[in-house]
Amino acid sequence: MAKLRHIALAVSDPEKAAQFYSKVFDMEIVEPTYSPIADGVYLSDGIVCLALLKYKTDEAAGLERGKDWVGTHHFGFWVDDVDEQRQVIEANGGTFFLDLPHDKSSLYYEMKFRDPDGIIFDISEGGWVGAKK
Repeated sequence: MAKLRHIALAVSDPEKAAQFYSKVFDMEIVEPTYSPIADGVYLSDGIVCLALLKYKTDEAAGLERGKDWVGTHHFGFWVDDVDEQRQVIEANGGTFFLDLPHDKSSLYYEMKFRDPDGIIFDISEGGWVGAKK
């Protein structure tokens, strides 16, 4: 069964946001992230990974938002098999958005989709730093 284990916020300053969430909610700052689409900071409450991201391009953030938009961006489900889950998603009206990184052998590989309303979500077999399946 898929488990909700990842929430990503688009923020203007990931370091400043990380200090806020770590102090206000006693979340652990796990590590920074530097990816082709965004830089940011990962935090955890011990179960869920909270990603605070500053997107690099409008395309990566989603053209309807753009790289400077701030707010709840997407969420992620830890699944047993991304290929099997992709089939279920697409059979039910979801559409593929992008994958990150592009190599499935990477520990943090995830596939991004849009639900029928356009909401972005991830699926991952490996999960996210600080999250527990």
